[in-house]
Parts: sequence; structure tokens; C-alpha cells
Amino acid sequence: MINNVVLTGRLTKELDLRYTSNGTAVATGTLAVNRSFKNADGDYEADYPRIQVWRKAAENLANFTQKGSLIGIEGRIQTGSYEKDGQRVYTTEIVVDKFTLLESRNNQNSQQSSRGQTQTNSGNTFSSNEDQFLNSGQSIDISDDDLPF
Repeated sequence: MINNVVLTGRLTKELDLRYTSNGTAVATGTLAVNRSFKNADGDYEADYPRIQVWRKAAENLANFTQKGSLIGIEGRIQTGSYEKDGQRVYTTEIVVDKFTLLESRNNQNSQQSSRGQTQTNSGNTFSSNEDQFLNSGQSIDISDDDLPF
């Protein structure tokens, strides 16, 4: 059977880093993942899967990210259930096996929350909505030997 999940999204809040009774680190949180299509109103919606990271990866991810951090994760879906007040509660989480930080810490700190606002990236200011190379006026010199085909 195959149970493989690959997602890219932003953390909705700081990860909750805890330790089990035997000292194993576990971080939990929620990832906002935009859908690739628009709804009937013409807006993009998002899904908010719960994520769970274990051991050293949990400590690293919790220490190097914050609310709004863009990350890529690879893992598996895990379901479970527990009883609360006599009712069965079902859970679904993504257990993260690997993660990738998709932006620098400086970019996370300087990024503004609304789409279309300018961002500071390595000292240069770019608009997230426009092509930074469009109409630059510079030609690109590439020989046929440099092309991969």
C-alpha cells in the first residue's frame, strides 16, 4: 500500500513543541495549503491539515520556523480516535518524515502578510506579483552548448 503526502504551505502559528515522558520531542501544528483552483466566487481556498513531527526533526523545525513560514513537507497520513465525554472523536494528521525550509529567515521576518505587498530579499525589493526580469532591457547571452537539449 502507498501512503505518501507531499505538501507546500505556511504555518498558521508557532509549532507546539513538547516532549513525551521518555524525552522524545514531538512538534504539532497546522499548515495552510492553498488549493490550485478557484471556487464559484473566483477565490482560492485553502486546506489546513494538522502536522506532527518527531525527534530531532521536531526540534529543528520548531526552532527555525515561525508563524507564516513557508515549508515543504513529505510524510504520511495517520488516522486515529479517542473518546471524549462518551463520544468517539476521529483524528487525521500528516506525520512528517522530511521537511524543507522554502525561504530564508530574513525573508520570513521582513515579509508582509497580505498578498501583492513588496518583500525584502537579500537587500533587493521585489513585488510578489510581477516578473522581476520582465522589461529589464538586458539581453541574455546563452550559447547552444549551454542548453540541455
